[in-house]
Amino acid sequence: MISPPVSTRFVLALLAVMLASTTVVSQEPEFSAAFRRLDTNKDRQLTPDEVRNRRLFAIIDTNRDGLISIAEDRAFTSRDSAQQAAGRLPGSVRLVVDVPYADNENPRQTLDLLLPRKNIPGHKPPLIVYIHGGAWRQGDKSSGRHYLASFVEDGRYAAATLGYRLSSEATWPAQIHDCKAAIRWLRAHADKYGFDPDRIGVMGHSAGGHLAIMLGVTNRVRDLEGKLGGHNDASSKVLCVVDFYGPTELLVMDDYPGQMVHNDSDSPESQLVGGPLQERKSAAVSASPVTHVTKHAAPVLMVHGSRDRLVPFNQSVRLLAAFHSARVPAILVEIQEGGHGGFRSREVDRRVMGFFSRHLLGLKADVPATPIRLTPQKK
Repeated sequence: MISPPVSTRFVLALLAVMLASTTVVSQEPEFSAAFRRLDTNKDRQLTPDEVRNRRLFAIIDTNRDGLISIAEDRAFTSRDSAQQAAGRLPGSVRLVVDVPYADNENPRQTLDLLLPRKNIPGHKPPLIVYIHGGAWRQGDKSSGRHYLASFVEDGRYAAATLGYRLSSEATWPAQIHDCKAAIRWLRAHADKYGFDPDRIGVMGHSAGGHLAIMLGVTNRVRDLEGKLGGHNDASSKVLCVVDFYGPTELLVMDDYPGQMVHNDSDSPESQLVGGPLQERKSAAVSASPVTHVTKHAAPVLMVHGSRDRLVPFNQSVRLLAAFHSARVPAILVEIQEGGHGGFRSREVDRRVMGFFSRHLLGLKADVPATPIRLTPQKK
């Protein structure tokens, strides 16, 4: 599997916006084009004032010294290039794209299916659904295709990656209404595409992780079900959730020093609920997974960096406590020294695979909750 796809599309979009307003300077071989254009004083390092976007700056500034060095820039651009090069799917995976799930022509309300060409005798594969990130205002379902391919290529699973309306088009609860409509559509069409409608798991990164958790904790919340699509008689229930650093309690995201200001009117969370969080408390509570945790919630595996400055690590700690109070199985894997993604690891992959094997395949897979130490990237 590849490192979380949410960062790629979100960051590239932000870079495009910033580069449009900067001046091109002479080329130097060790700089990326973005670095050259943003380094207006030519001192071979970038400050927050030069980048002008705290979210993007925090992702690239991996050593957290308040500056982006040439080495950090090179590591970021190399990682992104590698992800793009890895975008082709294995020949054992059949891709079905842009399938509408809400009985309309909105391109955001479509999904892609990844189906195994290899059939395992006597095995109807479970379905893993991926929800993209991007702060609910960026991103695209296609970013999940390669991430899902490793689950599908040997025939053990089928998969889907779904789109949803972004906050610029519609505010909460439109996003969860879309996700639930997609799950209902998938369950209603399981026989057609050859997967098991009774074994559906869901996963996502960042904003996608938030929506994945919401699916896992709101099966019995009628107000968040919505009535989109033609399959309202089908269930939107999921069996398990894998969440990579998704927000869980929106009103307390600013309780921790050094984080971005989530209560600002232009923050992703405020845009999601249609206004500053503290002025839209009812919507913020509705959009917080912690609010909805009961004994009926689906088991969850959370993976979160201890130094995440965009979604505080404590957000996952709070959700873990809520799951424990409800006596629902929950595992939190801390990525020590990890930020907001970017911590690709065989051990992370192994635990995600084990979690889905346990809950979707019924196997006795080991999923340790012990922290994983982030291996520093070579510079």
